[in-house]
This record gives sequence, C-alpha cells and structure tokens, in this order.
Amino acid sequence: MTIIHEFINGLIDLLKAMSPYLLLGFFFAGVLKVWFPQKWINRYMGKSSWSSVVNTAILGIPLPLCSCGVIPTGISFYRNGASKGSSVSFLISTPQTGVDSLMVTYSLLGLPFAIIRIIVALITGVIGGGLTNVVAKKDEVNAAQAGVACESKRIKSKSGLFRVFHYGFYEFLMDIAKWLVIGLIIAGILAVLIPDDFFTQYLDNEPLSMLMVLIASVPLYLCATASVPIAAVLMLKGLSPGAALVLLMAGPATNAATITVIRKVFGSKTLFSYLGSIIAGALLFGVLINTFLPREWFTLSDQALHHAHRHELLPEWFQVASAILLIALIINGYIRNYQKRRKANKEAQSPKSVLFKPLANSETPSFKAPTLSNLTFSAPASLTTIVIRVEGMTCSHCKASVEKNLMNLKNIEIVTADPKTNRVAIDATSIDLQKIEQTVESLGYHYKGIIS
Repeated sequence: MTIIHEFINGLIDLLKAMSPYLLLGFFFAGVLKVWFPQKWINRYMGKSSWSSVVNTAILGIPLPLCSCGVIPTGISFYRNGASKGSSVSFLISTPQTGVDSLMVTYSLLGLPFAIIRIIVALITGVIGGGLTNVVAKKDEVNAAQAGVACESKRIKSKSGLFRVFHYGFYEFLMDIAKWLVIGLIIAGILAVLIPDDFFTQYLDNEPLSMLMVLIASVPLYLCATASVPIAAVLMLKGLSPGAALVLLMAGPATNAATITVIRKVFGSKTLFSYLGSIIAGALLFGVLINTFLPREWFTLSDQALHHAHRHELLPEWFQVASAILLIALIINGYIRNYQKRRKANKEAQSPKSVLFKPLANSETPSFKAPTLSNLTFSAPASLTTIVIRVEGMTCSHCKASVEKNLMNLKNIEIVTADPKTNRVAIDATSIDLQKIEQTVESLGYHYKGIIS
C-alpha cells in the first residue's frame, strides 16, 4: 500500500506542476494553428539554401506537431515546393519542441533547460537540413501524389477564438492525451521503483549513461511533452542533465515508424542526414551541458517539483484547479471521440451505406451498378462509397492530411478518415484505387485495401 500511495502522490504532484503550463501551451497551440498564416511557411521553405533551412527550423520550433503528425506535413511541404533540406530541417526541429512542451519544460526543469531545448532544436534542424542539401539533393522523393500540407479541419462558421479553443483544447489535446497519460504513469512508476541516486551509485559514467538513454530513446515513441516528466524523475534519481537532454531530443524526434517512413519516402541518404544530425547533436550537446554549464542550473528536488519551481506565482488552488480542468478536458475529448465512433458505425450499418442493395422481384434497377475495370469503380448516375483501411494514422494531423490529399484526386467528393479505427470512407463518382494507394503510401501511411 505504501508503494501505491507514493505512486499516487507523485502522479498528483506531477499533474499539478504541469497542468497550468499545459493549458497555456494548448491555448498558444490553437493561436498558432488558427492565426499563423500557412503562406508564411510555404514562402520561406522553397530554396535549397542555408537561409531556407534556418527559416524552416525557426518556424518549426513553436509549432505543436508530434513526430507522427510532422511526417505528412513535411512531405506535403516538399510537394508544395519546399526544398528537401528545408523539409528535413522541419522534420528534425519541430517534434523536439512545441509551445506546449516548452511550457512544461519550464515548469518542471526550469528556464535554462527550456532555452537549451530551443537552441538545440534549431541547431540540429539547420545541420540536418544543410547536410541533406549536400549529400541527398539528387535522391528521388516518393511524394508525387502528396497535395497540400495537412491542416486541422477548420470550422468556418465559428469565430476565430472558438477555433483557437476547439483546436487547442480538443483536437491537439486529444492528439497527445494518450501519450501524456502514458508519460505521467511511467514517470510515477519510475519515481517509486528506481532508488534515489540510482544513476550516481550504479551508472556514474556520464557518457555511458547518455549512450544507454540514446539506445532506448531512438526506436521508441515519446511526444515532446510526455518526455518531460520522465526526464524530471530520472534527474531526481541522479541522471545527468546531458543524458536527460538526449532523452528529450531523441525520444520525440525519432521512433521506428518515423525512421521507416523517411527511408521509404526520402531515401537512405536523407535518413542518414536525419538520424546523424539528431544522434550526433544529442550526444554532443549532452557532453557540452555536463562539461561547461553549472550544475546548479539543473538541480532538481522533490520539493521543487512539488511546488513547480515558481510556487509563489502559482498558488496551490490554481494548480489544483488547472489539474481538474485538464482531466475534465481529456475525459470530454474521449467521450466526444466515442460518440463520433458510435455515430460513424451506425451510419456505416445503415442502408444508405450499402453499395449493392438486393432488389425485390418486382423492382427494376434505376441505376447502373459499379463495375470493376482496371482497378476502377464507376457509377455515372450517383456517388459510390467505399471504405478502405489505412494504417499509421494517429492524430488529427494524420486525419487532415489523408482527407485533403485524397480530396485532390479527380472525381472524389467526400473523404472521411478515422485514425481510431484505421478506416477511410470515400464518396466519389469514379474511384481509381491505384491513385488512392499511391497517395496514401506517399504520405507515409499504409494502404491495406477495401473493407467495404
């Protein structure tokens, strides 16, 4: 019971410390998404030059995109005219940070660590993008069908402020909610199971600890925000600041799925530039932090974590209220998603969704049934509906990217993607399965054929 009690108390302390800054970060995420002009991004990403790479890294740092959502965005930017180096710079710098994760970093790890994350994301993004322009400029990119950068589905009839809150506190929140909860639970478990001063007693070799953290972080998925409480707890157990930075860099920026997609879409040389800049940058900056920066900048304590470093600015009641509000928003999001799935399932089972309805003996067909010819369905008199399976969609950015790029295909009228069930419903007068498969695969997702 003591272990469970410690786990719950630690979880509550982390949640109270993070919640005010998470809520503020979600608001800024909504502001960036709704009011930050997309044309600015496209304008400054187009040249194969260092200035374009630097511009892209700067633009990507505050954007609230995780490593799963940044892949289709980067590919679509490339298709819209961005250089390969700019696209890779975006893929490196964006998932490492984000306005929400920077707020949480400040709350749990302090201002120096938040500033360092910005600097490291910028430098590694620029190096990776520049290296790509040099060594992988001629590599063919398999993004021929990618149409436009993914965007959140905007509610045009609502005010801008409504869209800010809808994206920040629903769409984006639900993109990272699962990983945020997992990160908090892992941090709570580590706080209970790992002895105090574990790393100083059993793994006091700092370069070796950084290497071990790197090996564990590269293949795993950790969003930039969820990695912060894990890093904070490990630092309380004696992990060096440099090794914690390795976790905060490699965890969000890389994972097995992202590596596979970049290799498939951009080629081996680009993957080398991408991984090389992240791995080398993580280890190099980790060593620099441990060697040259004062340890006092990164000293944490259980008391400091409990009071979120700035307890005089954030009273206890405000932290508790923020935690309750965050929990309520997450629960509301899951309830809404569940209701949407139920509605979609009912619509899929309704007679309107049936492509071929049996006719009674007295009935005569009033339309020409769809025919299969060279992988193309056609129904001249009305829309044909098919449902395909697409794996790899994990967030609202994935949903928006699939929907917008498939909508660009000829004769397709309506596309509805559901990342939760891996289903994509397509309404069209004529459906070319080959083009659909090419478009889905070019975005980094996996086309698995027709469901119904």
